[in-house]
Amino acid sequence: MTRWLDAREQRAWRGYIAMQAQLNAELHRRMQAESGLSLADFDVLVALTDRASERMRVLELAEALQWEKSRLSHHLSRMQKRGLIEREDCPDDARGAFVLLSAEGRRAIDAAAPPHVAAVRELVFDGLDDADVDALARIAEAVLARIAAPR
Repeated sequence: MTRWLDAREQRAWRGYIAMQAQLNAELHRRMQAESGLSLADFDVLVALTDRASERMRVLELAEALQWEKSRLSHHLSRMQKRGLIEREDCPDDARGAFVLLSAEGRRAIDAAAPPHVAAVRELVFDGLDDADVDALARIAEAVLARIAAPR
């Protein structure tokens, strides 16, 4: 038997869905206008800069971003044409490849990150008090733990 959402749950769920869609759209618009990067470009660059070596295996990057391999492959090709990343064959695995942050990619993320953080702060955190931030973190952690839990 289906356990339908009650009015309170439905309000929370629909609010979350609307918030997520509108927040992503606004962050994308601002990122594009300020830096010429898409949020997807930024996500790839962030994943690479989170590594001391600024390089990742393609499959590892796909898993980190939760993207299908084909989507990532197409996106990386576009980023490589723009000089944001480089690819390097893996010496240990003929089928594998590394994605490396290029000098242009480093310049791009260094320029894009400050206005992006300012936008996140303006749109999200400046409107929340400390208890709200703690609640948001607790909710995100709880949902992510349920997703990761074995079924």
